[in-house]
Parts: sequence; C-alpha cells; structure tokens
Amino acid sequence: MLFDFATVLAFVVAAVGFAAITLLMGSILRPRFPNAEKETIYECGERPHGAAWFNFNPRFYIVALVFVIFEVEVALTIPVALVFRNWVFRSQGMVAFWEIFAFVLILFTGLIWIWVRKDLDWVKRFTAGKADVAGGTR
Repeated sequence: MLFDFATVLAFVVAAVGFAAITLLMGSILRPRFPNAEKETIYECGERPHGAAWFNFNPRFYIVALVFVIFEVEVALTIPVALVFRNWVFRSQGMVAFWEIFAFVLILFTGLIWIWVRKDLDWVKRFTAGKADVAGGTR
C-alpha cells in the first residue's frame, strides 16, 4: 500500500520538477527586449482608452454560463442517444430513457429556476431594499 503512495509521490515530484525546470530554462534562455510598447495593455490591437480596471457587467457571465450548461447537456446526451437503439435490442432501452429523462429534467429544473429569478432578463430591475449587482443596497 505504501508503494502506491510512493508512486503517486514520485509522479507529483516529477511533474513539479518538470514544470519548475521548464519555467527556469525559459526565463534564462528567452530573449529580453523590453520597451514601453510591450508594457501597454493589449486591447485587440487597438490603443487602450482609459484605465484597464472597470466594472464588467455580470449579465455576460450569466448568459455565458447558461450557454455552457446547455452545451454540456447536448454533449452528454448525444452518446446515450446514439447507443439507445442498441440498448433497446438488449432490453435496456428503459434504463437509457430514464437516464436521459432524469438528466434533462434536472437541467430543465435549473432553467426554470434561473427563469423565475429573472436571470435571463437582459435589463434587470431592483426593488428597494434588495441587494444590487455590486453588493450594496438601493
């Protein structure tokens, strides 16, 4: 049993050592040509305007997270749907059906939850006494 832990420890030491050595070699061997242009903020090839630190609207994150959740649903449902016919021939079709149904039901419940919370609304209204996006109260 201790041999198994020693094997894991050896791999961890090797991984950390490899990362440290490659970073050290990179810092020693790479060319250094510092100038003011390289130290400016990169904004898609455009000259930056104003400070780089500003409040980003969290609605973009919410929409992106909802999109990722449903993309993962599609990615996880397609393999089961592709083998569904084979499972039916082996009399395991109901197992696959209930697995897909439970998975979609859980995601649908999440969709209803964010819909009721109005997280899908682009313009969000806040009532008096409730916390706003920045964490304060109005």
